[in-house]
Amino acid sequence: MPNPPYRTAPEAIESMPSGIPYIISNECAERFSFYGMRTILTVFMTQYLVDREGNLAVMGDTEATQNYHTFVWAAYLFPVLGSLISDALWGKYKTIMILSFFYVIGHFVLAIDDTRLGLAAGLTLIAIGAGGIKPCVSAHVGDQFGSRNEGLLPKVYAWFYFSINLGAMASTLLTPWLLEHYGPPVAFAVPGLLMIVATAAFWMGRHKFAHISPAGMGAVRDMVRGEGLAAIRKLGVIYLFIAMFWALFEQTGSRWVLQAQHMDLELFGIVWNESQVQAANPFFILVLIPVFTYGVYPLLGRFFRLTEMRKIAIGMFLTVVPFLISAWIDARIAGGGHPSIGWQLFSYLLLTSAEVMVSITGLEFSYTQAPRKMKSFIMALFFLSISLGNGFTAVFNKLIRTDGGEDTMDGVTYYLTFAGLMFVSAVMFSIYARFYKGKRYLQEEAAPA
Repeated sequence: MPNPPYRTAPEAIESMPSGIPYIISNECAERFSFYGMRTILTVFMTQYLVDREGNLAVMGDTEATQNYHTFVWAAYLFPVLGSLISDALWGKYKTIMILSFFYVIGHFVLAIDDTRLGLAAGLTLIAIGAGGIKPCVSAHVGDQFGSRNEGLLPKVYAWFYFSINLGAMASTLLTPWLLEHYGPPVAFAVPGLLMIVATAAFWMGRHKFAHISPAGMGAVRDMVRGEGLAAIRKLGVIYLFIAMFWALFEQTGSRWVLQAQHMDLELFGIVWNESQVQAANPFFILVLIPVFTYGVYPLLGRFFRLTEMRKIAIGMFLTVVPFLISAWIDARIAGGGHPSIGWQLFSYLLLTSAEVMVSITGLEFSYTQAPRKMKSFIMALFFLSISLGNGFTAVFNKLIRTDGGEDTMDGVTYYLTFAGLMFVSAVMFSIYARFYKGKRYLQEEAAPA
């Protein structure tokens, strides 16, 4: 007997949709694979990269920073392509399943070839796979909800983000250890295995999901006229401001790793690997999500109406402070000191607090503001802000590097420059937010059985 057809609309229920556990499991394993690979990328490029004859051929700090942010730029640029394929041709489920294979292959290319060619090929495949599925998964979560249970959207996106950071924290602690003790083949292969697990978990939930049908060329037409074009224009301006947040935030995987190499890495009786320090971000996320949901937001709500725009604005202003601390740390290092890694952990606490307010809020806000036929595409535009931020950082680092690979800007000036750019962006966003007027869109529910 053939399998029953997939549902094409959310369940008409007031509780959590039945497909959510499969999406959360997929996201946790997929983020393990992505962040596990990304966590060791800078160290791999500066300490392990070899030429075709097997001789060490590593990159300098600024070149590695540029290449790191170029990869992240590409990974968050491909969501635009993935969203167009999803909304117009294949639908979200099929797009996720097909592009996941590119993702898996990319990990294993990194595992078997530790030259620049292997690095370029592996990262390209991962950028296509990870980037292509990202807006689809984020929109697929929201597709499971209708008008009866839309009140659960903030909760499910919080859990969605929680799963991202649970996977990220585990991989950030594990893969640097694997790289140190077993080398690049094992350190890159383990994230590949987790991506296989992620794909399998998503496939297992196929009969539990609401599969929203692709809109064909109607989705494309909506992007260039009417409400669709209006949404793109209004949200696009917001995402341009948020891009500067990501320009700073993503440097935790590049400049902060390189800075940590010159700091006192002993804390709590443990000598930490410079890459492992990045685990502070997902750890703080796991702690801060409930703290903000049940403590900070209700407290702030007593004094003023805490809208999505105000949450994002506060987060953007808060982002300035960690980079002022980074400038102070670099000043101490230039005076021959070795500041405690505890200062960087404090910076992570502040930056992660900002992330809760900017990124989680931005995900939910983007879904609800996206017209029904354009859910994946609007999510892709949100992720494009991450791409733009990383692209800006990559170009900035290229401009301050001489032909001989030397920096033309000292660390203190570098961090103060980014802090200043973030402050200006936060001010401009706050002004724009006062005039923003949006509209909420949710999927139509299935008729009760």
